[in-house]
Amino acid sequence: MTTFSVRKLTFSAILIAIGILIPLIMPIKIIIGPASFTLASHVPIFLAMFLSPGVAVLVALGTALGFFLSFPAIIAFRALSHVLFVAIGALILQKKPQIVGSFRRFQVFNIGIGLIHALAELAVVSIFFFQGNMAETTYTQGYFYTVFLLVGVGGWIHSIIDGSIAYYIGERLSHLFEFPVFVAAKKYVPNRPKAH
Repeated sequence: MTTFSVRKLTFSAILIAIGILIPLIMPIKIIIGPASFTLASHVPIFLAMFLSPGVAVLVALGTALGFFLSFPAIIAFRALSHVLFVAIGALILQKKPQIVGSFRRFQVFNIGIGLIHALAELAVVSIFFFQGNMAETTYTQGYFYTVFLLVGVGGWIHSIIDGSIAYYIGERLSHLFEFPVFVAAKKYVPNRPKAH
């Protein structure tokens, strides 16, 4: 096993552990069933996207497994749906690393990938909703409010916020750790003259 693969495996394990830990200990949580929003809960999987598609999928699967062990099924399946958006996002970032070259470019990507994220979670919750596997109040308040607005739109906003936090962390840590996407993005940034 090469040093590079050991490093990726180590990063994966750390990010999985953080991804499982954040929802358990983070004090900022908003739960309006069936939606739940925990600040920074997606940051580890966004950071994994800056490493590679394989690491991103591994971290998404690892965190989903953690959710299956400690959370209700609907939340665990929502976590499992993250595999879709992280795989797509990581592949895009691998092919176009210049996206992370500026916060504005990243935000365009973040808005789009957040939409895929929200649609995947919306699909999962819709299945539970139409099978009648949700709380009675969910049905009283209706699909549009509880599923479309709370899970869909709320999840999209949550994804954009967590993606922005991950970008900030990734950009700052890229000077200490080699996030391949940020390293590759530097090739697209013109050399600026140093200030004297």
